[in-house]
Amino acid sequence: MKWFLILWACPVILLTGWYGLSYYDMSFGIFMLTRQAHDLVFTIYGNVLGIPPETIPPLVARAIVFDSLLVFAIIAYRKRREIRAWYAKRFPPAQPSETAAAPFAKDANLSSAP
Repeated sequence: MKWFLILWACPVILLTGWYGLSYYDMSFGIFMLTRQAHDLVFTIYGNVLGIPPETIPPLVARAIVFDSLLVFAIIAYRKRREIRAWYAKRFPPAQPSETAAAPFAKDANLSSAP
């Protein structure tokens, strides 16, 4: 499970890191982190896919969100017993109070009623 998370997180972190640094042109002297490289990469991808380059980042962001939800759903499914035990410990079931344990008026013997 640890390697599953590592193999999912590394590309996501690298892609978002590159996108953020190149979008704001924080190149640190590296061409791949410049805004020119950013625009060039999305222009090439746009031409290859046949769509406008400005539509690619939202598509990638939606794909990352969907993949993240899928990964966390798999993890939650595999750890469902631990999650259920934690939830039961954190939120114990409500105990019946004494008023709720008392019999209802319809169950009482009403023969002494006026």
